[in-house]
Amino acid sequence: MRAFAMTLGLKNDPDVIAKYKEFHRYVWPEVTSGLRSIGISKMKIFLLGSTMFMYLEAPDDFDLAADFARYQNSEKAIEWDAMMRDFQERVPDADDGEWWAGMEEVFDIDWFPADA
Repeated sequence: MRAFAMTLGLKNDPDVIAKYKEFHRYVWPEVTSGLRSIGISKMKIFLLGSTMFMYLEAPDDFDLAADFARYQNSEKAIEWDAMMRDFQERVPDADDGEWWAGMEEVFDIDWFPADA
């Protein structure tokens, strides 16, 4: 199992943030089933102010770019993504062309034995 961490900003407007959170309380079933169909077993999005952090888990052979491209073959996924982009903005440290910016893993408690 592989873990991925990504960050993205929301437009810093309380109404935009509230609406974004509301959409995510009632995500379309086609979105969640589409994400599961490409191998994502766990996905969580956290928010602090206007900064989001997304954590997801997928199989070892998961290819972020290729598998999300397969997910984007769905009309509902394309529609959802377009709607959400109206609320979102890239973070300053994102690479060119990167929307959700990948984050470097710098610590995992499992790197260290429990009895050390």
